[in-house]
Amino acid sequence: MQIYFGFTRGVPAAAYLTSTSRINPHAINNQQSTINNKSAIRNPQSAMLKRLAVYASFVRFSHSVFALPFALAGALLASRHVAVTWTKVGWILVAMVSARSAAMGFNRLADARLDALNPRTAARELPRGAMSRREATAFVVMASAVFVYAAYRLNPLCFALSPVALAIVFWYSLAKRYTTWTQLFLGLAMAVAPVGGWLAVGGRGGWEPWLLALAIGTWVGGFDVLYACQDLDFDRAHGLRSIPVRFGVPASLAISRLMHVIAVTCFVGLAFAAPLGAVYLVGVAIVAALLVYEQSLVRADDLSQLKRAFDLNGYVGILYLLVLVASLYGPWQR
Repeated sequence: MQIYFGFTRGVPAAAYLTSTSRINPHAINNQQSTINNKSAIRNPQSAMLKRLAVYASFVRFSHSVFALPFALAGALLASRHVAVTWTKVGWILVAMVSARSAAMGFNRLADARLDALNPRTAARELPRGAMSRREATAFVVMASAVFVYAAYRLNPLCFALSPVALAIVFWYSLAKRYTTWTQLFLGLAMAVAPVGGWLAVGGRGGWEPWLLALAIGTWVGGFDVLYACQDLDFDRAHGLRSIPVRFGVPASLAISRLMHVIAVTCFVGLAFAAPLGAVYLVGVAIVAALLVYEQSLVRADDLSQLKRAFDLNGYVGILYLLVLVASLYGPWQR
């Protein structure tokens, strides 16, 4: 005897449970799916909020604090030379969030098989079935289209460069299959943010966007080197490449620290290229102290504080943006 039941996102599924002594786990999952879908029909608003939460988790929306402040920083620096409207700022926000969402969605699609094999990532949305590959693909296509449209609304140069920007941010997800320098490509992808913000408001020429790009690139690449250390054994077992795989944990920590020294040096250099005042330099000193503390949490023989160190980076971008705003628009500038 066979009992048919189950729904997948509201569509009947041919899941079945055989009347044997062995319990079919897929049938149990489908039964739970039926219950969840019936609940969604009764409470559509709650179901929509839960679905939005799945999408936000899928692209790690909260991690937008890494790149977005620096895109705005690039626009703020350019605003000293050209007028910036709130409409421009709005489209910059749309462009940054959509580009990052497309990049993260592409990363999840590219790594879905590997994520399922890695205990650290097996609970992500695609491996655990919270989202289908078709749904994820549609999301990436839509986010990419929104980014290209936002670039079009900003100016012709941004529109022309939008495919290049997408190619850069997508390449990071594939890089670990081909090159040791995966983490540097993530830095490159993030370095697009301040240059994009600068170009979006009409900035041209000058050292400011390039110093800021090098700063964010080495900062992000540096903390991604740290983060990659926790997957060293998994990456080696599956033929993936990274700085930790090539050089080992102790040397990777040294590389990460060197990259953060370069980042702080570029932040300081920007103070003289812009130029910016003493308030800015005090803020950079605080950022440097945060990075020193981040590095102190991670040792070659103890990676237990990696997540704590990683989370600190969320404060770096926000703090830097606030410091830049204070430097440019504080009462001491009047």
